Amino acid sequence: MSLPKLARLPSARLLTSVLPHHQLLLPPLTPLTIPCRTKIQKDYRRPGQPRENKKPLNFNFSKGIEGIKKHFTLMKDEFFGRWVGPEGKPLSEHLLEQNLVIWEFRGPESLEQWTVSSDQEIGGQSEAHLKMSRNDNTCFLHGKLSSTVPRDGETRFSGYCNMRSKIPKASFDRKKHYDWSSFNTLHLRVRGDGRPWMINISTETYFSHQKDDIYTYFLYTRGGPYWQEVKVMSHIFSFRKT
Repeated sequence: MSLPKLARLPSARLLTSVLPHHQLLLPPLTPLTIPCRTKIQKDYRRPGQPRENKKPLNFNFSKGIEGIKKHFTLMKDEFFGRWVGPEGKPLSEHLLEQNLVIWEFRGPESLEQWTVSSDQEIGGQSEAHLKMSRNDNTCFLHGKLSSTVPRDGETRFSGYCNMRSKIPKASFDRKKHYDWSSFNTLHLRVRGDGRPWMINISTETYFSHQKDDIYTYFLYTRGGPYWQEVKVMSHIFSFRKT
């Protein structure tokens, strides 16, 4: 009989003689590898493309707390501002034909609400700068307007300077729009050098083909040392596409 012979074998030799028979019965297994797609996309660079030097994420806890306080303060002002009129008066006392001041210049922080640009950004030679006046009660827009056409073979006209208001932000960086539905006149207090200016009002539209719709009015300054009070009715603005 073969059973007594197997019993005399050592334990180690018995295992080596039995294991191969069991290994033949099992199918061969290979390790399952799944390539990481994000890793492949991250490491791939086109020929000639510089490497991205991304700075490591550095979270500042104190700045995060300040940002949360800022946004909750804006949310509170946004909620209670609907029920409080100018100068803290109730809305019931806010009568018609009252003035609502949107922009005023009372310090260097007022300049952060505006963006100044010129055709220098697209190859022109015009320059525009914005700063506060000596008494910190008015702003001073100065620069150089040049109609020299860039030598690119395509541009035919050149020369502009632009002063544009920034879109106000509500809490958590949401866009905040101006509601002028209760007003019919735009009141400006300016002092120019005799050159004409274009006043443009853009609206927030729903459709993409209306994003360039603006309303325009030509403002002719007197060019003297005196301030000029300009009142522009809403129906005087002309509609056009840029």
